[in-house]
Amino acid sequence: MRRPALYSSASRARPEPPDADATPSPPQPPEAVPAAPPAARKRWWSDPRLLWATIALLAAAALGAGTLALRPGARMLTQKDIDAAVMRTLETNVLPSPAAKAYAAIIPSVVRVMGFVKSKDGKQDVEQGVGTGVVIVDKGIILTNLHVVAGAQSIKVTFSDGMETTASVTGTQPENDLAVLQAHKIPDDMIAATMRSTADLMPGDQVVAVGFPFGIGPSTSAGVVSGLGRSFRSPEGKHVLTNLIQFDAAANPGNSGGPLVTMDGQVVGIVTAILNPSQQRTFVGIGFAVPIENAASAVGLHPF
Repeated sequence: MRRPALYSSASRARPEPPDADATPSPPQPPEAVPAAPPAARKRWWSDPRLLWATIALLAAAALGAGTLALRPGARMLTQKDIDAAVMRTLETNVLPSPAAKAYAAIIPSVVRVMGFVKSKDGKQDVEQGVGTGVVIVDKGIILTNLHVVAGAQSIKVTFSDGMETTASVTGTQPENDLAVLQAHKIPDDMIAATMRSTADLMPGDQVVAVGFPFGIGPSTSAGVVSGLGRSFRSPEGKHVLTNLIQFDAAANPGNSGGPLVTMDGQVVGIVTAILNPSQQRTFVGIGFAVPIENAASAVGLHPF
């Protein structure tokens, strides 16, 4: 095989013109070009390491090209695909009801309230009654009904995690049948309820009542707001409560002082009374709650 010419990087001197009077010298044989050193003549394919590296690189490139050629193109999701996925999720998963979500949101803030009086011999605490309360400040400030704790010589509250502690009355609002309690101890993870203005509350809005009816609970019942701005006269006829929320979620003795809650778990009222056309004191479809604006003002709070 013919070898290509090799060129030197050195510059050559320009030859001088021959002297006309000089005797021409006999021609000299051309100077032999030195052969390239063995390292310069070595080709890449003569080095086994370079040869195998080149083969591996070509194989990897071929494999990558084959993989790309076999991979199917990604299909764009359509609205039909999304609708089908949503429908399948709804068919295979049972979603909680709005009332269940409301209950889960409020229950960490609901407490059982019990009033006690001393026995005749003064040696024992006798249960006077049971009601419900709701924590509205995470320092352990609780709203309940005044009639739940009225006349009690000692008060005990039980938090949602089972912790029990005593409490004292720090304020009252008799015109709205409200009492403010301060728990003497609170859980480390105490969660206060979220209060919501009743300004946009309308008849037909869904609500739940959470409490301890007849001491059983915590229990929840669902219904709707039946009316606004209602009045209620106590069975004893001592005073009239005004500007009440009427609702039809089941409530019974023991629900008093508990929260009336929207479907997003926010408190719009404090359950305070049920209509009793008879002496049975059981729910007949009409309950009343003090708007949370009035209740919050009992502790000097008016967040709206």
